[in-house]
Amino acid sequence: MMSAKMKMKSVGCCVSDIVSSGHSFAEALFSFNSPEYVVFPGFCDVHVHFREPGFSYKETMKTGSEASARGGYTAVCTMPNLNPVPDSLEHLQQQLDLIDQNAVIHVYPYGAITVAEQGETLADLDGMAPQVIAFSDDGRGVQSDDMMRSAMRRAKALDKMIVAHCEVNSLLNGGYIHDGEYARLHNHKGICSASEYEQIARDLRLVEEIGCRYHVCHISTKESVEIIRAAKKRGVDVTCETAPHYLVMNDMDLQEHGRFRMNPPIRSEEDRKALLEGVLDGTIDMIATDHAPHSAEEKGKGLSGSAFGVVGIETAFPVLYTYLVKPGILTLEKLIDLLVFNPRSRFRIPLGEDYTVWNLEKEMTVDPADFLSMGKATPFEGWKVFGECVLTVCDGNIVYRK
Repeated sequence: MMSAKMKMKSVGCCVSDIVSSGHSFAEALFSFNSPEYVVFPGFCDVHVHFREPGFSYKETMKTGSEASARGGYTAVCTMPNLNPVPDSLEHLQQQLDLIDQNAVIHVYPYGAITVAEQGETLADLDGMAPQVIAFSDDGRGVQSDDMMRSAMRRAKALDKMIVAHCEVNSLLNGGYIHDGEYARLHNHKGICSASEYEQIARDLRLVEEIGCRYHVCHISTKESVEIIRAAKKRGVDVTCETAPHYLVMNDMDLQEHGRFRMNPPIRSEEDRKALLEGVLDGTIDMIATDHAPHSAEEKGKGLSGSAFGVVGIETAFPVLYTYLVKPGILTLEKLIDLLVFNPRSRFRIPLGEDYTVWNLEKEMTVDPADFLSMGKATPFEGWKVFGECVLTVCDGNIVYRK
């Protein structure tokens, strides 16, 4: 079995390999040295919301990073819909201080594309560039072609990536779930697929014009997969992500509860199958959680009234392993590429002494009351899953131990 210290393109390795290799944390690993335990490189999530500064009643840097460690993650990228929005070095510094003081894993912040994420004035990309992983107005699509063009040009000059939440505001029409069968049966306002894929198509035209590095957040539609697949064939410098809930659920799995409301919404079975095809053929490069905690009050107003967003960083691997790997839809090696190597490669995030140990034979029921995250709203509540994280090590230090 290949040593875990190497960049493992194999699936993982046995704990005994690490113990015998003389790593500083070998003693901690020794108690897990039996056949059911497997060591993976530390997972990497390029799309999380830790809510600080500004919304610490939803999540904090400490709770978000601790929840990540419990999910096997040792590196995450935090989105900029905060208060203040990190649209200048001064505003960004508040988040950097919180990361230094409270994060137990590697946290890489995004800088906003536009001032206050309002889409009207370009943020101070130059000032933030040395301190941010990329630029994004996540939660909002940049509506103006000229503004996005300016942002891409500046990002290219700074050798930074544009990471886009793609959404055409004029097509939303007050929707909050997929404009599909469930919405029609239950008289809900739907979000059409075009609101996502039309802006992706627009952005890719600009990327071809300008030549910047570009990444699409949380794609959810079959058309998005087709557009990105065609762009890659043309040589466009684009990558994309999807999230676990889009791969294992469709809109007919929805229930009348806020824990099923997220943006983009869970879409049709046809869309889900297209996303799986995109994962298998490499069109979709990575899986991110879009971990988005809210208070119980904010998520307790049903599908129509709750805030957008669900938590997922503690359930991502067990859900994907149970419902994609165990049935043979996805190989475990492919899943580790999607969770570890592909995001780290694209976002230039190094893999150091970062490992996570899992008992893949352990069956559990997803119970939000057990989450370390302050957010409890998950569409997977009550699901039976296999896989329990028993240890996570970041930079050679134990950051989670069951």
